[in-house]
Amino acid sequence: MFDLEPGTLITVITILVGGIGMVLGAILPAVVEGRAVLRALDGMVRQPEVANDLRNTLIVSLAILETTAIYVLLVIFVIFFANPLLDRFFPAG
Repeated sequence: MFDLEPGTLITVITILVGGIGMVLGAILPAVVEGRAVLRALDGMVRQPEVANDLRNTLIVSLAILETTAIYVLLVIFVIFFANPLLDRFFPAG
């Protein structure tokens, strides 16, 4: 297939996995957040008297849901810029 050095192969694989992780880490929380907003708005339309409580709960829920995307981004940055596999399997010295 390809004649790549092991260090290059690990770099290519981590870039591919990181790219896929970024895509999934952006799409999945966005879909879940959209569904949460849809349900909250549906509840506000059905019961306008509890709209303030639903809004407050929605804001807290969206903040918690958004942290998952931020954690994914953090892990992907570590994989891209401080790749631990290269140091572990291919020491510089």
